[in-house]
Amino acid sequence: MKHNIRTVTETRALRKTPKRRKSPALQKSAAKDFPTNRGLAGVRPPPPGRGKRGEKGHLAYLLRQAQGATRLTLERALADLGVTPPQFAVLTMLRASPGLSGADLARVALLTPQTVGVIIRNLARDGAIRKTPHPVHGRLLQWRLTRRGNALLDKCRRPVKSLERRLVAGLGARAQATVRRWLSRIAADLQQDD
Repeated sequence: MKHNIRTVTETRALRKTPKRRKSPALQKSAAKDFPTNRGLAGVRPPPPGRGKRGEKGHLAYLLRQAQGATRLTLERALADLGVTPPQFAVLTMLRASPGLSGADLARVALLTPQTVGVIIRNLARDGAIRKTPHPVHGRLLQWRLTRRGNALLDKCRRPVKSLERRLVAGLGARAQATVRRWLSRIAADLQQDD
């Protein structure tokens, strides 16, 4: 029985295929479609508020851009208190609707159940919230703010109110009401699509 054994060098040589050269017409076409790095060096996206990132942009993108900027500002404002925006959302929703379950919190805070589970564990560990069994469905847990949770939420609301003042700067009461109504309507209308 004869084995055909090749050296590593022979195997590599067999794998290599000669490079094909592009025709001049193909090279011109590729250069037009993909400019060189030198040409791209001067290209920058417009800043927020300009071009497609401004009034000419798609509404869905503009909403996302505004939400991203707001969230980043909120993260920075709450960081000194050791609270994240999702934790702030959960605390706020529990003050507004005491006794929500974890699943309800996930829905109203626009978070995944897994994320809310982690948030609940951390807030409960820190003594900001406590659980009570549902009066009818004993296995269902309801969450409520503790005194410590209320105090923490009050501290968080100071920088959040400052941010909200920035958001409505230059808008009169009527314009603010219109924006709030419009944003609420978008959420309600698109929620029905689910």
